Amino acid sequence: MKVKVLFFALGRELVGAEELEMTLPEGAKAAMLIERINEQYPRFRELPSYMIAVNMVFADSGTVLTSGDEVAIIPPVSGG
Repeated sequence: MKVKVLFFALGRELVGAEELEMTLPEGAKAAMLIERINEQYPRFRELPSYMIAVNMVFADSGTVLTSGDEVAIIPPVSGG
């Protein structure tokens, strides 16, 4: 199955792209997606923390993904 992955701020810099399409096996969880990103883009490991949103809803690493999902990797936001 294919999912669209969106990156923001430091995540985008570490991966070198705003958006990627990744292929995963059916029934894969968000944790597997993160593992694949780490394998293909080792610098992504430098991102100290992030949240995951699947189809604009915050999710956790155990969330099961389906074909066509949009997964956003959201780094912490600070400022004032």
